[in-house]
Amino acid sequence: MKKVMACENKKILIFGATGYLGKYMVKASVSLGHPTYAYARSIKPNTHPSKLELHKEYEAMGVTIFQGELDEHEKLVAVLRQVDIVISTLPIPQLLQQFKIINAIKDAGNIKRFIPAEFGDDPERASALPPFEAIHENRRVIRRATEAAGIPYTYVCANSFAAYFVDYLLHPREELEEVIVYGTGEAKAVLNYEEDIATYTIKAATDPRAANHVLTCKPQRNIISQLDLISCWEKKKGRMLRRIHIPEQEILNHSKTLPPPDNIRAAIIHSLFIKGQMRIEHTANDLEASELYPDYNYTSIDNFLDICLVDPPKPKLATLT
Repeated sequence: MKKVMACENKKILIFGATGYLGKYMVKASVSLGHPTYAYARSIKPNTHPSKLELHKEYEAMGVTIFQGELDEHEKLVAVLRQVDIVISTLPIPQLLQQFKIINAIKDAGNIKRFIPAEFGDDPERASALPPFEAIHENRRVIRRATEAAGIPYTYVCANSFAAYFVDYLLHPREELEEVIVYGTGEAKAVLNYEEDIATYTIKAATDPRAANHVLTCKPQRNIISQLDLISCWEKKKGRMLRRIHIPEQEILNHSKTLPPPDNIRAAIIHSLFIKGQMRIEHTANDLEASELYPDYNYTSIDNFLDICLVDPPKPKLATLT
């Protein structure tokens, strides 16, 4: 994790702290010098060993861990009264559970900023196939509830997770001879390293300029098509890969016929890599992360592929859905 100076220290509480993006968020908050808190499910006899190890790692980093459930309203309120900022990284199946966080924030009455779980396309402007559109709708519902409660917010639209999708598309830990291309492979997505998404989020959470704004992460060096991504990887590896194209109609069929969560993944693939993320227009009221924080040296997708050559991250491909 790159070290970045923080402007002002705030007490930051992270929900979903032991999840996929939550781990990056915790480390970014600590790196930026903020007193960092995690709200996590209570440890039980069947708790996975990896979660136990993560608890120990957080404690060694100085993170304060509160154990509890989202249904424990009074506990939530008591925890919230000890912090300034709330960031939710709850996974897609738990998006509507954020109503419980919003209600607790209202009762606590002291939270300076809430960042709900989004970190993808802007749900107000993106359109997608039904399984993915349902997720956008849940995100819109949470936005409206946040605004109706009068809670100061920042909505972070991070586009696509680089570590996750590079692993999904290129399988950098394997010596494969072929690679799947969805559609023509020419549509452009925005692949941002999760470390950078987390850092931008923490910086925006404590930045008055980002209050009640949408922060979009669209740095120029991370805008890339599948075909360009494959070509870049081939140059770094020094060998060619056979391209196997899956036509758009097949992905459309998968979004209709496969059971969840596979139908959701098909709809996400269609939105990101067949339709592309550059079709989504933003307004003058939006903030772009790399422009708002020009001194932060984010990881370009080219540099991220260099990381993958040496020690590729190991995202769990089931975690996003």
